[in-house]
Parts: sequence; C-alpha cells; structure tokens
Amino acid sequence: MEELLELKQLLLKGDIKGSLALVEDLEEMGRKAIVDKIRSYAIILLLHLIKQQAENRTTKSWDVSIRNSTREIINTNKRRKAGGYYLSKEELEEILVIAYPNAIDSASLEVAEGRYEPEELAAMIDKEAIITCALSKIYN
Repeated sequence: MEELLELKQLLLKGDIKGSLALVEDLEEMGRKAIVDKIRSYAIILLLHLIKQQAENRTTKSWDVSIRNSTREIINTNKRRKAGGYYLSKEELEEILVIAYPNAIDSASLEVAEGRYEPEELAAMIDKEAIITCALSKIYN
C-alpha cells in the first residue's frame, strides 16, 4: 500500500523515471509472492510423492493432498487478465528442484514413522522420478 501512495506522488510530480522504477519493484514483489506460494505447494506435492515412493503405497489423504497441491500450483501460475502463465515449465521445474530438500526433510519425519534421517531418505528416493512425476501432474 505504501508503494502505491509513493507511485501516486511520483506520477503527480511527473517523475516518470521514478514511477517506472517503482512499478518494476512492484512487479518483482508480485512475482516473488507468486513464486513463494508455488514453492510452498510444491513442497507439499513433493512430500507426498516422496512418501508414496518410499513406502511403496498411498493413502486417500496423500492422494487428495497431491491433487490439491497440483491444482493450487496450476491456479497460482495462471495469469488471469493477460493470459498465459507466470512461470514457464523450466522455471516450475527449477522451483521443484529448489523445494525438494525441504520436502525430503519433512518426509523424513513421516516415512516409516520418522525412522530415517533426511540424507538416508534422500538416498532411497529417485529424485528425478519424483520431479518428473510432479511435472507430469502439473501439466496433465
């Protein structure tokens, strides 16, 4: 809100250069919020995919969480007015890779009742298969 008031003042003064710089800052803040939200849902998605692979089973709860996280990633990534998407497939894959260590940490608390340290669990899991599976759920 403070930024909008500052933008108004800059426009009233005729400071186009300052106004454009502030608009760029606002765009970056908005994009960061979108990326952060997608990353949060990516951690949840990956967490449940990791649990499925590690335990070689699934539950209704995990399935629902995977579907909900996938939907939220898709919906958050859509540009409403301009059309298209905020993040490309490559950028989404990068976010999944960045989110993966957090998902492993969380999964280590849940897989086999917390029996494995994150490093042990990571060694048991096919990271590439998990990332590929997550991407296929987002893009199917």
